[in-house]
Amino acid sequence: MNIMSGAVILAVGLVLSSPAFAQVTFRIIVVSTPDAAQRVAAQVAAGVNVVALAQAESIDPSAADGGLIGPIALASLRPELRDALAPLAVGGVSPVVRVPLGYAVLQRIQPTLSLPPLSVSEFPALASTGAVRPTLSVDGFSEAETVLANHTKPPDWNQDPQTICQIRKASIARNIDSLARALSPTSELYKIAEPLEIVEAHISFGNLFAYDGRMRETIDQFEKALAAAEARYPAAIPQLLEMLGIAHLHQAEIDNGILHTPGTRCLLSGRPSEPVAATADSEKAVAYFRRYLDATPDDLEVKWLLNVTHMLTGGYPARVPARFLIPASAFESAEDVGRFLDVAPILGLDTVASAGGIIVDDFDNDGRFDIVSSNSNSCGPMQAFHRAADGTFADRAKAFDGQLGGLNLVQTDYNNDGCRDVYVLRGGWVLPQRNSLLRNNCDGTFTDVTAASGLAVPATSTQTAVWTDIDNDGFVDLFVGNEDTPAQLFHNRGDGTFEDIAEAAGVGRTAFTKGVNAADFDNDGFVDLYVSNLAGGNFLYRNNGNRRFTETSSGAGVATTDRGFATWFFDYDNDGFDDLFVTSYYQSVEESAKTYLRLPFNANGMKLYRNNRNGTFRDVSRDVGLDKVYMPMGVNFGDIDNDGFLDMYLGTGSPSYGALVPSVLLRNRDGKSFVDVTTSSGTGELHKGHGVAFADLDNDGDQEILFEVGGATPGDAHAFRLFENPGHGNDWLGLRLVGVKTNRAAIGARITVTVEDDRGARRSMHRTVTSGGSFGASPLQQHVGLGRGAKTVDVEIYWPVSRTRQRFTNVSKNQVIEIRELADRFEALNRPPMPLRR
Repeated sequence: MNIMSGAVILAVGLVLSSPAFAQVTFRIIVVSTPDAAQRVAAQVAAGVNVVALAQAESIDPSAADGGLIGPIALASLRPELRDALAPLAVGGVSPVVRVPLGYAVLQRIQPTLSLPPLSVSEFPALASTGAVRPTLSVDGFSEAETVLANHTKPPDWNQDPQTICQIRKASIARNIDSLARALSPTSELYKIAEPLEIVEAHISFGNLFAYDGRMRETIDQFEKALAAAEARYPAAIPQLLEMLGIAHLHQAEIDNGILHTPGTRCLLSGRPSEPVAATADSEKAVAYFRRYLDATPDDLEVKWLLNVTHMLTGGYPARVPARFLIPASAFESAEDVGRFLDVAPILGLDTVASAGGIIVDDFDNDGRFDIVSSNSNSCGPMQAFHRAADGTFADRAKAFDGQLGGLNLVQTDYNNDGCRDVYVLRGGWVLPQRNSLLRNNCDGTFTDVTAASGLAVPATSTQTAVWTDIDNDGFVDLFVGNEDTPAQLFHNRGDGTFEDIAEAAGVGRTAFTKGVNAADFDNDGFVDLYVSNLAGGNFLYRNNGNRRFTETSSGAGVATTDRGFATWFFDYDNDGFDDLFVTSYYQSVEESAKTYLRLPFNANGMKLYRNNRNGTFRDVSRDVGLDKVYMPMGVNFGDIDNDGFLDMYLGTGSPSYGALVPSVLLRNRDGKSFVDVTTSSGTGELHKGHGVAFADLDNDGDQEILFEVGGATPGDAHAFRLFENPGHGNDWLGLRLVGVKTNRAAIGARITVTVEDDRGARRSMHRTVTSGGSFGASPLQQHVGLGRGAKTVDVEIYWPVSRTRQRFTNVSKNQVIEIRELADRFEALNRPPMPLRR
């Protein structure tokens, strides 16, 4: 049974004040069948006392309080509850709503108590979606956001990264101190509170410690909650057993260096795992999971966590009881693509960070790819790693002096000076914060020009943006997707400043946006926009060619209505028209486990829409093997085997320390299907995946996978991964494009490479200059696999501003060339090999 109650406000409310976002208070009655729900709805509509009805009929834990929930942030509720409550006036009654426990009827009421808000973080029944069970929350993420929202803040606090950091630390410290006083055995709380309130207060306190990775204190609070539950509230015991198992597992990872010096220990293998030195906490985690499973043996989430605990600490598969074992066969790859080895530590990339973005590109024009990364931790610095001539990376600590935080990054050349600039996105999932535009000084340093460029105000909550030239004037514009505030479309004036034209352009809709991307999907010469939203349907904006857009998602067949997240355009089948990929995002270990065990899942899977070449798309997800649930966050695409077809890598997870599911490498089989090659490649990192980039770092012609690993909290920071490509013997071509009339970075330029192999077969590969997917940016220099035995190679470039085509025949393979717009010849670039291992 999930702990879920409005009563927690009496405990946590002693130390928190109201947040600065919309609140609702309501009563909920949950029954087991739709017929019973209709009967309840009719009774409520007829004027039957809702409090008495809830106490008599509801199976929800809030029944004892007459179904009372709130006040609570409307935006924090799961989508179906939010959608049911938002249109209701006080006294209004909702239609029947499907919820995890059954079927619900809600009545919005006027708040009668001066009480602070309820957070849904530790109450899965509030935070879940439909019949999908969310992963149990042990991380403190929502608790930390709640205390930050309640903390006294100066005006414009969210315009300065340093101030954001200071307030974040102060808000958590203050509330830990207040909760310690409130939960002392002599406090008033123990005299007036109900058993459930005591349990929930200790859970909240424990989660605040978990935010910073203080798992010993977390375990202490969870043990106190368990003792209180065993004495007076047994319904809470199963959830607390799982929470203690997760907490001890995370402590075991810390004690054994699994997060900071992982090696191969947290890579999915299906093989017997290596034992760890410190075993006390892992044994306790196993004991708690076993105790839970002894009572509920079919619980798939806890069964998964028991197996993962043994994988990480040395007991898989031998020590997993047969009835709880997830067999290694569940993880087997259908193909062997060779082993990708993590070489980050030996190259000087032994950095550790929370969730963040990554860019791989040449930031100083020396012909070598550098790495820029961000850190969602409010006090975590951005980092710049310069590729030295000997192949190692040096940390240029002062490149971004003063820049902290940042959930994502995207690169461009907004002022056409020939140097890559960086845009930092902040506030995703949390309170609004200012983004940063960092101008490249072309000397290894960057200058914050956000305010001067007109991009600082207003601060928003966002993680996603795309650079693209919407009107073909030769300067890239910026489209930003926000969470519950209007999207922004910043038109580049060409003088270093921008103006927001989203409303006039018809793209300023409000949604909880998690992904945006751009491509000319109808090949009319003007770039179009796609917006992926966590709820309420997605948007496809067709460019009318006059700085105006028309929303066409329904007519085009891409109005996915469920849990949209990462998205990109790419030509997966090389037919010359960009297709559309959109992930679904459910924070559910159980649903992901069902995918591996080939069980029917309740969540909606990922979507691949094939371009019909007539302005519409067809859903081919099931046809190509992508109708699966993987919990993807940071994702990107590249060509791991140089066969000319684009593959993809999905970083997975959610804030909870229990959300341990492997990242996924999917190989594109000739544009016809995608096959999971995670285990054979050795890229199945079990921890939280964010920034992903593909790049040929050693100049040997195949792409490495660079992976920013780390969770949403400082306590879930993880080491960076760089998976070296083992090579596959196929040919390739690198193309660095330089715009003249088109923007200098050539963003939006289209490439066609046609190959005739040694058997006389001809085929074409199609690419658009872009940095790729979500939470990660590959180089703007494009890499095209040619397959085996390329005999002749022809290259065609379409430039969207000059509307010209350049054609070059008999280009030598296995080299990098630079093509300048309008030029009649290209330049072969000297890119000597730079081995990643010596």
